[in-house]
Amino acid sequence: MEEPLTEDMLAELVDAPDPRAFIGRADVGERDLAPYLNQLLEERGLRRAAVVRAAGLNETFGYQIFTGARRASRDNLLKIAFALGLTLRETNRLLQAGGANGLYCKNRRDAIVIFAITHGYTLQKTEEELYRFGEETIG
Repeated sequence: MEEPLTEDMLAELVDAPDPRAFIGRADVGERDLAPYLNQLLEERGLRRAAVVRAAGLNETFGYQIFTGARRASRDNLLKIAFALGLTLRETNRLLQAGGANGLYCKNRRDAIVIFAITHGYTLQKTEEELYRFGEETIG
């Protein structure tokens, strides 16, 4: 299910008579991580176990992230994003849902990760690029 663009929603908010009118109509609120992860799994036809394994996460810990029982660090969320093959927009939504900062192109490490995501790099190749640039790896 495609979400409306932030810019479009911002225009609606600015034109609304008051914030309640917008919030009630636009389904605005906190994004919960577990439902978003499960939506992504369903959209891509992937199995949770395969994604957790591809992300290099402990099976129990990964399961707990997907059920909402445990919080994931920003780096673990990035691992999941790579395992799911997310776009930059989806990755930032995932980070937001997990309570982490989105990727920021003015941050050197984030810039490398952004480049990797937009160019279809695997987690392994991204790790190599981070290492090559002397940046902390994801995992």
